[in-house]
Amino acid sequence: MENSKKILKIALDALEDKKGEDVQILEITEITMLADYFIITNGNNPSQIQSLVDSVEEALEKEEMFTKRVEGKKDSGWVLMDYGDIVVHIFSKEDREFYNLERIWKDGKNITEEIKAYA
Repeated sequence: MENSKKILKIALDALEDKKGEDVQILEITEITMLADYFIITNGNNPSQIQSLVDSVEEALEKEEMFTKRVEGKKDSGWVLMDYGDIVVHIFSKEDREFYNLERIWKDGKNITEEIKAYA
């Protein structure tokens, strides 16, 4: 868990540095085997979405964390970055509202503030 918190904090900081909107971190360990955590955010245009993707990749690569796969493209409105236990979802504003992962995974625990406070 401690290593996961460190990785979540690095990803959160990378997203916030590029002005990702309303970054949310959900702990979903108890409700699915897909992953332990989802990080969800959105950008305002394709360029910002790509900037958010690049920022997360660069920050996590410095920690020797590499994506297992990336699905979607900046102009598709949804990019999924799979890091195994952590999955980063970067949406356009419209697609985030449409897919509403926060509602779908509402049984998960929102740990955003806990990770923001992690030193």
